[in-house]
Amino acid sequence: MATTLKNKKELTITRIFDVPRELVWKAWVEPERIKKWWGPQYFTAPFIKNDVRVGGKYLYSMRGPDGKDYWSTGIYREIVPLERLVVTDSFSDKKGKVVPASHYGLTGDFPLELLVTVTFEAIGNKTKMILRHEGIPEGQMKDLTQAGWSGSFDKLAESIVPSDHTRIIAEPGKPEVVVTREVYAPRYQVFRAHTDPALVPEWWGAARFTTVIDKMDAKPGGLWRLAERDAAGAIKYAFHGVYHDIVSPERIVSTFEYEGAPGRVSLKTTKFDEIGGRTKITSRTVFQTVEDRDEALKAGMEECILEGMDRLTELLGKLKIEKKAA
Repeated sequence: MATTLKNKKELTITRIFDVPRELVWKAWVEPERIKKWWGPQYFTAPFIKNDVRVGGKYLYSMRGPDGKDYWSTGIYREIVPLERLVVTDSFSDKKGKVVPASHYGLTGDFPLELLVTVTFEAIGNKTKMILRHEGIPEGQMKDLTQAGWSGSFDKLAESIVPSDHTRIIAEPGKPEVVVTREVYAPRYQVFRAHTDPALVPEWWGAARFTTVIDKMDAKPGGLWRLAERDAAGAIKYAFHGVYHDIVSPERIVSTFEYEGAPGRVSLKTTKFDEIGGRTKITSRTVFQTVEDRDEALKAGMEECILEGMDRLTELLGKLKIEKKAA
């Protein structure tokens, strides 16, 4: 007899996607879209079949880096278009027959059937998605499941957000902010725009301020400090830090401290990956606490990031034109 939801504890993950709700919904119900993100990082989804109606079934496979396939199946219990999906979740074989977790070498008191509820809330042109996975035993299995979903949702975001769009991830409970953006410029040029005191003021921060560089010694152990001035020339905000690691043109690691909140030091790592003539910028800022992270977001961090990335893109376009003219 199947063990159904023996453990009532649930895993909850919230994500905000910077796209309309319809796109996130489609990513959950259309097989070709599901294939782009289903499974943890480095996994693929070679087989996706679903019958999206109440009582309909799905059968998915995800393939690990070692070539091993993991199959899952379930039944749609509730469907409210654009708003809510409720579906059972079980391990299975490739024919859709439910199998225990031990079939894939997993141990512990893992129910044969779990329940997944996904809700979608429109927030302007953004979408708040909440996943609740009910029945997962506490401990290692819950940690692994959370990591798997998180990796999947990173891929989901990649699949639905345009590559030239700035993506900001601030997961509940994690003291970090991750920002990604692809720009149409070579890596060395993007790296230079992050380390050249003559270029940084052209794009850094919110557009309504003027950025002034006090110091920028871009080398391990070097110091940096910049300030943002308003239209009257008064300093509104100032920031400083120390470079811990710089590998040109691959990455920059430095501390970051807002002088209006001394002692709240964060660590920022920015990586530059070349992708066929483009550069993917990935910036991860780790705060001392979740509260520090949330305070920074409330204080306008998101606005500064979005405007700064747009201005960086404009600057890189100008540099490209200047290079061609030369």
